[in-house]
Order: sequence, then C-alpha cells, then structure tokens
Amino acid sequence: MDLTGKVAIVTGSGRGLGLAYAKALAAGGAKVVVNDVDAGTAEAAVKEITDAGGTAVAEVGAVGSTEVAEALVRRAVSEFGRLDVLVTNAGVLRDRVLWKMSDDDFDTVINVHLRGTFTCARAAVQHMREQGEGGRLILIGSPAGQRGSFGQTNYSAAKAGIVGFARTWSMELARANITVNAVIPVAATAMTETMPALKKYVDALRAGEPMPPFARRALAFGAPEDAAGLVAFLASDAAAGITGQAIGIGGDRLSLWSHPQQVAAAYADGGWSADAIAEAWATTVGAEPQSVGENLPTE
Repeated sequence: MDLTGKVAIVTGSGRGLGLAYAKALAAGGAKVVVNDVDAGTAEAAVKEITDAGGTAVAEVGAVGSTEVAEALVRRAVSEFGRLDVLVTNAGVLRDRVLWKMSDDDFDTVINVHLRGTFTCARAAVQHMREQGEGGRLILIGSPAGQRGSFGQTNYSAAKAGIVGFARTWSMELARANITVNAVIPVAATAMTETMPALKKYVDALRAGEPMPPFARRALAFGAPEDAAGLVAFLASDAAAGITGQAIGIGGDRLSLWSHPQQVAAAYADGGWSADAIAEAWATTVGAEPQSVGENLPTE
C-alpha cells in the first residue's frame, strides 16, 4: 500500500497495537509521529521504524488534554509540513466491577480514550480543513464497546462512544473529504492478556509459538501486526470512499460491525401503558432479546 507523501500521527504507539500501526504506515512510505507517555518507549519505537528504513519522530505526552493534542499536530506540521492521517490508539485500563470502581478509575479511562480521541481529532481536523486536501481519522475501538465487557464500565463506555464519534464525524466531515472510521481490533497485547480466555494465546505468542488456527479464526485473535494492514489500507487513497464504518480485524478475520438497528416493533392504538407492555412483551418486541458480552467459542 503506497502511502508516500502522507504524514500520520499515531497516539499510544510506543508498543503493542499502536507500534504495529505506526510501523505499517511507515513501511508504506508515510512519515509518522510516534506518541507515548514514556520518552524511552517512544524513542525506542522511532528507532525500530527508522532502522527498518522508515521515517518517524517522537512526541511525548499523555493523550487527553487539548495541549497534548495540539502539540502532536504542531509536531507533524513542523517536522513534515502537513498532516493526512490520525490514528487514535492511546489507551489505559482500570478494570473494576461497577460497585468497586472509583471516580479516578472511571475518569482516567474516559480521559485517555474518549476525551483523548476527541481532542486529538479536533486538533487534527482543524488543520486538515485548513490544508484543504482531505484526510483520514482512524479511531480505535474495541469489541467491549460493541458488546459490553464484565468489569469494564469505563472502557466499554469509552469505546462505544468512539464508534459514535466515527458515525457523527463521518457526516460532519464528508464535505471536507475527511473520512472517519472505527477499527475494532483483537490482538495479543498487555490489555488482552488480562482476559483468562485469551491469556494462554498471549503467552504462547510471547514464547515464539505459532498461534493455533482456532485462535486465529474462531477467536479472530493474532499478533498486533495482524491488525495493522487495515489501518494502512484506511490511510490510503484506496479507502477514499469508506467512511462511518466500524471494521473488525484480528487473526485471520476481517469483518464489518453493524450499526445499531431496530430489530422488533409493536404498535398499539393510543400508545402503550405499563400493563399493556407487560402483557405483550414476551410475544412482541421481547420475543428474541438481544445478547450481551462477547460469547467466545471454546475449543
């Protein structure tokens, strides 16, 4: 995928999925601003990219504030003269069940994931619109935001909100030729190793063992690099007509997530009283209730 001449920012790209995205963009010819909260991690990522023949610089900062978002855009423009692609990947976890989740647990995750996506996208779009040549926003979501996830009130809410951003911004930015899509990745990272059903596959990958076909296909689970091709594609001219979508990637699977749709409806002349709903529920709209959570298959 030829990305020559494009300039990209990837937040949270010092390691894991973010690093895989940054490497894939650089391999395609894009110049990349690597971002991480830790300077050493960011510089190590830049070295890995440049040693492979790519072009990258580091911009250290904790994503969330307007100041960091604007600094990222300034760095891209000052170093490389323009900005074409923003990948909002930065994230943290503070997992707790609802009744044990503190204000800080909630606020920290919302600030990085949701507010960080908003502030970085706003800063990027302001420059892209002035530049007048379109652009790409690639927002990183999660299956937790699509289906819910036990113990992840903060994370699930933030990731659901990010897909909401993609749908809304795709409409707002269409006239400026800026596409906005959400990527829903599944990969072996520090985040997924906290899930008991996936930890053994993360451990196996770290030990240099191949990921079994069951994991790659039935669970759509693989290495971070398996998710990077989608980001490079969405950053390219080949994806100019794709916007407002939530696209899944992981292991051997590429998928498209549906937008929420009304799946059942019932009507009553004059409207619905509580008693009427109770009487009709099981045979009308409640006949096939929707499931929640990730229903992962077992080997």
